[in-house]
Parts: sequence; structure tokens; C-alpha cells
Amino acid sequence: MNNASNDFDTRIATSDWEAAATALDARGWAVLPGLLGAGECDALAARYDAAAEFRSRVTMARHGFGRGEYRYFAYPLPEPVGALRTALYPRLAPLANRWHARMGIDVRFPEKHAEFLARCHAAGQARPTPLLLNYGPGDYNCLHQDLYGEHVFPLQAAVLLSAPGADFTGGEFVLTEQRPRMQSRAAVVPLGKGDAVVCAVNARPVRGSRGDYRVTMRHGVSEVRSGQRRVLGVIFHDAA
Repeated sequence: MNNASNDFDTRIATSDWEAAATALDARGWAVLPGLLGAGECDALAARYDAAAEFRSRVTMARHGFGRGEYRYFAYPLPEPVGALRTALYPRLAPLANRWHARMGIDVRFPEKHAEFLARCHAAGQARPTPLLLNYGPGDYNCLHQDLYGEHVFPLQAAVLLSAPGADFTGGEFVLTEQRPRMQSRAAVVPLGKGDAVVCAVNARPVRGSRGDYRVTMRHGVSEVRSGQRRVLGVIFHDAA
């Protein structure tokens, strides 16, 4: 195991995962404060201009996704991105398995991320999904779900690499949930530079008077009013 992987393993182990799991069960999202340091954020944000590290670039307006753009990393992933993805997954897999059990979904997830990726790749989902997103004034991201294929890990993370109020204004991370026979409910997630939000990709279980039922989740970004906002997205399943 390399030094970056060891460092992330140690750092992630000190996060309050009991509180994170409680928050994820209660509302479908949780914040991991200070997951990355300021220097790490700046270094990752600067990678956006290193075109050789990416497999594709998406202009959101061209596809009706919003405004702004993002780039998907190519394999092999840069060391900080791959190490963070590998270190986060085993902390989330037990919760993912509990959610699937509560929602009556038979699929279970292995302990190690490499084993889950092998499952994705065997099914033709072999394109890496970690990405960097770049927003300027007037840019935004429509509410969406990052599904990409048959095999979907039900949780994902996004790390804010820019400082609210200093590097940009606006650009809040927004989630909505749709419960059966109810209007949608929105949440705005407070994030600082280096904070990560872990959230449901698609559906999560909610305890009702007659047992568990599924709630559909979507996420997006409100309009950036000024400056530049960059974000690392960590999705654990690969794309078809």
C-alpha cells in the first residue's frame, strides 16, 4: 500500500462514521468536515487543466444538464483520487448493504472496492467515473442521479475544492427527496473548502408506520453568482 493510501486510511478512520451513518439514515446525506487540506484541494483543482489525465470532457449546456463543465478521470486514476475512493468505500459498504436489505434489494456489496469494480468491469462497466467539476459565474448543475449502468453503489461523495465567499459565491450543493404521495423536499448542504458530502445516489430507505419504504433522491448545484467553484466527485461504480 502506498503512502497516499495509508494517509487517507488513517484520516478517514478518524471521521465520526457513527454520526455519518445516523445522518445518512435520517436524511440521505452527511458531511465529513475537513476531509482534504487546503493544499490538497488546490492541487486537485489545478489538475482540471491537465487534459491528459482525463478520458472525456462534458459541457453541461450541450446536454441540458445545466451550465458549466466537468471532466472524467482516465485510468489509472491520479494517486489522491484513487486512494480516496479506495479508502472511503469500505466505510460505506456496510451501510449500503443495510440499505439494500431494508429496501428488499438482493444485491450486496463486497468489503473491498477492487472486488466491486471487478463486478462492474465484468458487466461492461469499465470506464472510470471520478470527476472534476468546474463552475463559473452563471453556472449550475440540474438535479440528477449518477447511475451509469446496471451496477450502482447507492452512495457517493463530493469534495468542495474551493472556498465559499472567497473563491466563489452561490453554488450551494442541493438535494431533493421525493417520498410517495408527498411533494419534494429540498436541502441545502453547508460545505467549506475541503469538506465532503456523502449522499444517496438514487434511493434510500425510510422507516414508516408499516415498515421501510423507498425515497428517491437527486442532487445538483445552485447558480454560481461569482468566482470559480471546483469539486471532486467520487462515484464508486464505473460506467458502461
